[in-house]
Amino acid sequence: MNPEESQNPKPIDEQLPTDQLPKTPSADLESEVEGSTQVVTIATESQHSIHESKLTETMPLEAVNSLYTEPEQKVSQLQQKSAELKAEIAQLEITYQTLQAQISVTQATISQVVQESLSQLEQRKQALQISVEQLERRQERIRNEMRTTFAGTSQDIAIRVQGFKDYLTGSLQDLASAAEQMQLVQPVKERERSAPKEVKPVKEQLETPQLGQQQFQDTTKKIRRLLDQYRNQPDYYGPPWQLRRTFEPIHGEKISSWLFTLGGRGALRTMGSRLQNILIASSAISILHELYGDRLRTLILANTPERLGEWRRGLQDCLGIGRPDFGPDRGVVLFEASTALAQKAERLVKANQMPLIIVDDSEEQISLALLQFPLWLAFAPDPKTIKDRDFDDNF
Repeated sequence: MNPEESQNPKPIDEQLPTDQLPKTPSADLESEVEGSTQVVTIATESQHSIHESKLTETMPLEAVNSLYTEPEQKVSQLQQKSAELKAEIAQLEITYQTLQAQISVTQATISQVVQESLSQLEQRKQALQISVEQLERRQERIRNEMRTTFAGTSQDIAIRVQGFKDYLTGSLQDLASAAEQMQLVQPVKERERSAPKEVKPVKEQLETPQLGQQQFQDTTKKIRRLLDQYRNQPDYYGPPWQLRRTFEPIHGEKISSWLFTLGGRGALRTMGSRLQNILIASSAISILHELYGDRLRTLILANTPERLGEWRRGLQDCLGIGRPDFGPDRGVVLFEASTALAQKAERLVKANQMPLIIVDDSEEQISLALLQFPLWLAFAPDPKTIKDRDFDDNF
């Protein structure tokens, strides 16, 4: 078919034979429309084919191939991504199942632990309830015993306490008078040698310090000056072995009585508090350290480690000393038994040292072996404390 002929179609009347012409005007019109539509369709298809043939002739072969390969590459990439996503989803499902299993195991374990803990707590609760019931019954029994027996024995207890008080007072007075009359002589040491025996000169005996005002005026003035300094001008940051705490007049009266009236050998009534007793003892240690220097050795006697611990902390606080100052060969030695203290004091006297024995108010009796030494300070317990202690022992 010629393109020019397709673009310029001939009239419809020429193409159709005369015997096929419609006999009515409407039929003629329909046949004309159908014929024109077919002619237009044929012309359009011919134009498209001509256009494609022209494009094929004008475009290179590589461009044509690219039009087909690019969609295929995109499809392959999408398929690959889809496969990766499916694999990731499968992995997540496996992880989810694993976590679910672990959570189930953990919940079971926690439930078991909680049950065991609850059972243990229940057992402890029952045991505590039983103990509380036993203690309540015991308390009730003790109250009944106290109501029935205390009224009848209170007078007997008071008589016993008063008798013990009188006995203790008389015994202390007798011991003090006997100790003042004793003459303490240090034994003479002789050292034997393999050669001809020679007697080594005896060391000077350690004399009992006399702190009376008439014997040593200089010492008395020095002691009073130190007491005034402690009371009026306390030095809270002074050197070690010097009193660093506030010194009240009542403390000054106590230590003055012990030094000048008792001569450094006697008992003082307790102040009612161990800290107050430690303050008085610290002032005595500070004064004697000024007089004797490093020769002074303080020996503390208390019947329990707890009380000795209070003495150690109190002396550290009042005198500014440390833990290295406490020990068998140091400035302060702590003892729980009077026998060991007496042996240590004897060795110190033989070594030309000056032992100062301090007895805590918890000691109800003083060993006679302690009264032979030149310096000792005992804190006598309060009679009320002794009465309460005896009352507790009876019950």
